[in-house]
Amino acid sequence: MTGWREGLERFLATDPNDVGCDEAMAALHLYAELLAAGVDAAEHYPGLAAHLAACEACAEDADGLLAAVRDHDQHSGDRDDTEQ
Repeated sequence: MTGWREGLERFLATDPNDVGCDEAMAALHLYAELLAAGVDAAEHYPGLAAHLAACEACAEDADGLLAAVRDHDQHSGDRDDTEQ
């Protein structure tokens, strides 16, 4: 069986604060909103930050969501300026 040793090493290296994929996805929108507002989201959600550092798939989702939030905020500001 190949790869089992690498999997075991990865499991043993997992941060005990890591909340896992399910909890990360449940709070990812809050995390992204904080980041977009310039707040240290890792301070508020350390378990989520630990998970994003370890899980490439969730980190990619977080990056995409953050980009969408920033884009939305930017365009919302544009609309507010033109409506006044």
